[in-house]
Amino acid sequence: MPRDSQNPLNAAPPPGARSRRPRDPRSGSARAAPPSLPPRPAAGAAPRARADEAPCAPGPLFPPSLLLSLLVPPPAVLAAMLLPCVRSVAARRLARDVPRACSCWAQGPSPRGYSRGAAGKGLVLGVYSSEKEDGAAQFTSAGDAFDRLVSGKLRALLSLCGPPLKKGKTRIFHGLHQDFPSVVVVGLGKKNAGINEQENWNEGKENIRTAVAVGCRQIQDLEIPCVEIDPCGDAQAAAEGAVLGLHEYNELKQKKKPVVTPQLHGSAESEAWQKGVTYAEGQNLARYLMEAPANYITPIKFAEHIEQKLRSFSNVKVHIRPESWITTQEMGAFLSVAKGSAEPPIFLEIHYSGSANTDDSPLVFVGKGVTFDSGGISLKPSSGMDAMRADMGGAATVCSAIVTAAALHLPLNIIGLAPLCENMPSGKANKPGDVVRAKNGKTIQVDNTDAEGRLLLADALCYAHNFNARAIVNAATLTGAMDVALGSAATGVFTNSSWLWTHLYEASILTGDRVWRMPLFEHYTKQVTDCPLADVSNIGKYSRAGGACTAAAFLKEFVTASHWAHLDIAGVMSNKDEVPYLRKGMAGRPTRTLVEFAARLSKDSHNAK
Repeated sequence: MPRDSQNPLNAAPPPGARSRRPRDPRSGSARAAPPSLPPRPAAGAAPRARADEAPCAPGPLFPPSLLLSLLVPPPAVLAAMLLPCVRSVAARRLARDVPRACSCWAQGPSPRGYSRGAAGKGLVLGVYSSEKEDGAAQFTSAGDAFDRLVSGKLRALLSLCGPPLKKGKTRIFHGLHQDFPSVVVVGLGKKNAGINEQENWNEGKENIRTAVAVGCRQIQDLEIPCVEIDPCGDAQAAAEGAVLGLHEYNELKQKKKPVVTPQLHGSAESEAWQKGVTYAEGQNLARYLMEAPANYITPIKFAEHIEQKLRSFSNVKVHIRPESWITTQEMGAFLSVAKGSAEPPIFLEIHYSGSANTDDSPLVFVGKGVTFDSGGISLKPSSGMDAMRADMGGAATVCSAIVTAAALHLPLNIIGLAPLCENMPSGKANKPGDVVRAKNGKTIQVDNTDAEGRLLLADALCYAHNFNARAIVNAATLTGAMDVALGSAATGVFTNSSWLWTHLYEASILTGDRVWRMPLFEHYTKQVTDCPLADVSNIGKYSRAGGACTAAAFLKEFVTASHWAHLDIAGVMSNKDEVPYLRKGMAGRPTRTLVEFAARLSKDSHNAK
């Protein structure tokens, strides 16, 4: 078709002339020429079909039904498109009704206009998981009451802030009520959660402890000095979660986290709440003793700290026995470990008379108290040796359990025994191959000076038989093999008494601080009694094989009582993140299980003897 000569864009260039492209004013480079326009059809001419198009009959381009389906989406799609708009409008209306701008946020900075540490208290409320995946939140009774107090705004905001809360997760709301500037809603999991036989604990109680601990820490981050806690259907578990979750050893730091005081929200379960606080404070005492540096908690300082804690109880006597007394008791195994250190050994003896009859047979607790374990001449590797300040965890847990029992006024008699010393290398220290004599006269070949805890316990267990004990329970961070076997999931229990095991096991289900029964076979006894120089060796003849079991078999050589249990707590000594309601550090386990065990024993009318 000929070019339109009237259109300058279509005018042909003169012969020999170069085509000039317009230049880009920003870069100065020539711009690409625009695509050439298709030729116009002549006036009155029929439009030409493209070569790749088939001619079609005249008619509507799309059927009306198809046009309608394209213009109007299906109801489900339309609802999804409108839901954000509806939520936005609802949120704006709610925001107009509250006294302060509300926000729902996870951990992060304070919302604009909100002052941290404002007047008032924090509040932690629980919400259960819905049985249906998209069901509405199910508050606890305290949560329902607060929601009614704020005219349903809490429930409305919670539904607008994303998917339903999962177990252990939280959301924070600000400005809902003038008395509570910050409200933390915590996920409790299923409402009907109870004893989980596979996990060997009460799942409902563990869920409450975890959720409350997380909520309290978020209030602490906001620097609010006081928080009220929803009992969540189990005030004792809620109190334990709050007090355990807020604890942190910062005695020696200049910059400390703000102190937050947890309180019960309401007064319906105040007795159970106080019981939970006492249990948790007992475990926190053990955590404090285990976490403190070894130069701050020496044998004598450990004993004095426990004495100070028990000073206010008229039915408790504390005896701090010096080295001279230990010598008169012929505790040669204990003294052989202590002689390598400049710190003198202490034998701590506690008598709690809670029973109406002071002549009733006592429960005897024995705890290994090595306040620092270097390994002695069989020196430990330097990496991680600082954690051996907590090698007195057995003494810390049993003494803390007695402090707690006294605070709870448990109606039974308890005696606590804690041999305390350091295990250090020096010219006076035990040497591999030395033979020492225990209180019962048996000789012990010390093949490894780093297996020292069992030497302390041997003499202490012999001494424990002087008290006509109803049962003897010892606790010790005894073997790395126990950590290898069970990790931090449970305390290993070696016992000669099914009656005793049943009480320990049932107590651990309630506390969530679990125990697991380990074998006490004659198979292991032969490995420690087959000794070339003495009656027994302090390690098994196959060295590392079954190390936790051979250590228990060694202790059994110094026990004649028919109800005895050895708790190897090496695996549960510290916490990284395994127990969510404990911060990283020394765990103080299994203090609450020992307390619960003693409480159950005080109610057991059957005389185990």
